[in-house]
Amino acid sequence: MRRTGALALLSAVAHGTFAAADSLPRGVGPEFAKFYTSKSTFTCIGNPSITLQSSQVNDNSCDCPDGSDEPGTAACSHIDTLSPEQPLPGSITGTTNATNALPGFWCANSGHVGTYIPFMYVNDGVCDHELCCDGSDEFAHVGGVQCEDRCDAIGKEHRRLEEERRQSKERSAKRRRTMVKEARELRRRVEAKVVALKAELEGLEIKKGELQQKYEEVERSERNKVVKVDGQGGKLGILVNLAKARVSELRNALDKLLDQRDDLQDRVEQLEDMLGKLKEEYNPNFNDEGVKAAVKGWEDYAASRLGEKKSELADGDIMEMIKEDGETSGVNWAEFENSDASDVDVVYNWEAYLPRPVNDFIRGQMDVLRAWAIDNGILADNRSGAGESRLVTAAREALDAAKNDISSKTSSLEDQQRDLEKHYGPDDIFRALKDKCVSSHVGEYEYELCWMDRTTQKSKKGHGNTSMGNFVRIDKELADEEERADGKSLGKGERMVLRYENGQGCWNGPNRKTDVWLACAETEELWRVSESEKCVYKMEVGTPAACEDVQEPGVRTKDEL
Repeated sequence: MRRTGALALLSAVAHGTFAAADSLPRGVGPEFAKFYTSKSTFTCIGNPSITLQSSQVNDNSCDCPDGSDEPGTAACSHIDTLSPEQPLPGSITGTTNATNALPGFWCANSGHVGTYIPFMYVNDGVCDHELCCDGSDEFAHVGGVQCEDRCDAIGKEHRRLEEERRQSKERSAKRRRTMVKEARELRRRVEAKVVALKAELEGLEIKKGELQQKYEEVERSERNKVVKVDGQGGKLGILVNLAKARVSELRNALDKLLDQRDDLQDRVEQLEDMLGKLKEEYNPNFNDEGVKAAVKGWEDYAASRLGEKKSELADGDIMEMIKEDGETSGVNWAEFENSDASDVDVVYNWEAYLPRPVNDFIRGQMDVLRAWAIDNGILADNRSGAGESRLVTAAREALDAAKNDISSKTSSLEDQQRDLEKHYGPDDIFRALKDKCVSSHVGEYEYELCWMDRTTQKSKKGHGNTSMGNFVRIDKELADEEERADGKSLGKGERMVLRYENGQGCWNGPNRKTDVWLACAETEELWRVSESEKCVYKMEVGTPAACEDVQEPGVRTKDEL
């Protein structure tokens, strides 16, 4: 039907005293009934100084400047807000220059919902059942058109849809209440974890201090005990290792100095060669003081080199010095490292020096003696073989474990505190959706929204995924869309918008970003995806999180007390 884009003006709540419906002129809405109660005269609503005879109401002649005398005809449609401006007789400006006092022609629509329609639709020969289901707008039967009353059927369908919407709204509100409870419980868990982590960290700090003190005490106590280390004997073995490391360090330094000396000698030879050629080839008659000074300097330098003594240390001797230590050069450290017996070995292996016949008998007694020596601080208990006593090793490992535990729990505490500071929307509602995703197939792509995380474009042809943005913040914007029959639309009014930014860069363009517009729905569902401009996407998503905060039936709030 034509004019499908035109909307009916909804009826207002009646005010004042209403006259009986059958006594009102055609087209008068209930809230204007009080102006049409007189049987003899009519006063123009917007121009009280003009009084007409009752017979002039709906006589198809526009007598009131505001058109209030023609509520049931199209005579005053020229001042309808939906009509173009037209010349008005007697108007100084030559235009309507007036406002209709009435919102339109009233269709009672018995059995359905009463509504106003524009005056220009009255008796235009078209049945506008979607606006005026009772057909009263075509009372004159222009062109033989007769519009039947379809209000019963239309009203029944309307009430069915309204009931479905009402039930859907109740289910959505119930789901939202459940999500709020979930979000509240999740936040409580995070808060409890923060409290627990703080308490644990306080205890760990105290424990770390105690372990640090214990480690220092054990290390100090064990420092002067005789220690047996595999492959070396007591203090001599330690000294051998230190000397070996020092010799290796000096040998490496000497090797580097030889390389530097050779580089410097090469440079000196190159400079001497250049100055020698300059002295031989320059023209003494050419009056250049700079050249003469350079030649004189070379002669003095060459003369000083004549009395210079050669180095008594030959390169061969130096190369012999920097050879690796071993059996044929330098120090044979193995003789010291692999000694059959050391000062400590003697202490740790007393039974090796006893006669063989008594070894079996004495061995058990020696174990008791060794334990006694360890308990009395004579020997260090280094059965771990790590070069330090077992007690020092255990104390150090315990201290390191406490430090690592503190570091791990500190990091976890910071993560939980950042989570508490993050904005999750009204009532923390999006906390219940965190780490959940919804997706939809559009063309050759699958689009995915992960709440409070990211938006992604996935190719169905296996060409990989494209980041469309990472969650940044929650904003609000006004939506202005027509309601859809399936209910999957943003509608009109203020809506929450989730901003996802800093996605993958476009070719010769900015980084992708996505504006996620939310509308009330029973479940989370990605309805539509569009690209409003290059690399800027718009997702329309339904979710109970976007529904109004409706209180559960029977629950009283503080404001109601």
